Amino acid sequence: MSMLEAGQAAPDFSLPGDGESKIRMEDFRGRKVVLYFYPNDDTSGCTQEAKEFSALKGDFAAAATEVLGMSADSAKSHDKFKAKYELAIRLASDEDHRVLEAYGVWGEKSMYGRKYFGVERTTFLIDRKGTIARIWRKVKVPGHAAEVLEAARNLD
Repeated sequence: MSMLEAGQAAPDFSLPGDGESKIRMEDFRGRKVVLYFYPNDDTSGCTQEAKEFSALKGDFAAAATEVLGMSADSAKSHDKFKAKYELAIRLASDEDHRVLEAYGVWGEKSMYGRKYFGVERTTFLIDRKGTIARIWRKVKVPGHAAEVLEAARNLD
């Protein structure tokens, strides 16, 4: 896994999104972006994280900040996930892991002694010029969205 650092340009991408949309990083230029990576749709931690970001969508908008979630799940899975929990944020699908690898969040993990590849829960705050302003690695979900909102408010 390559490790991106604050101050570097955020890797560009064009991916399928929920609702049969296309999500491109370049579409967010001129606005701040919270790009958060999560392991799987409809699992407890990922659901809590998506609900917390959704609940703060208006506050992020007031801070001129877009919120975008990304996982390796399909766009169809994202649609079901959004509908089930009435999520207000956009979700991008990276089934071939190209973008996940570019951001350094796809790698070997271990659970109960079993090794597998997956997404490391990570959040990037990207400034208006497309530069990474801050990175949160190995995110603990409770309160995370509020912490990211505070950082977005203080970025300009």
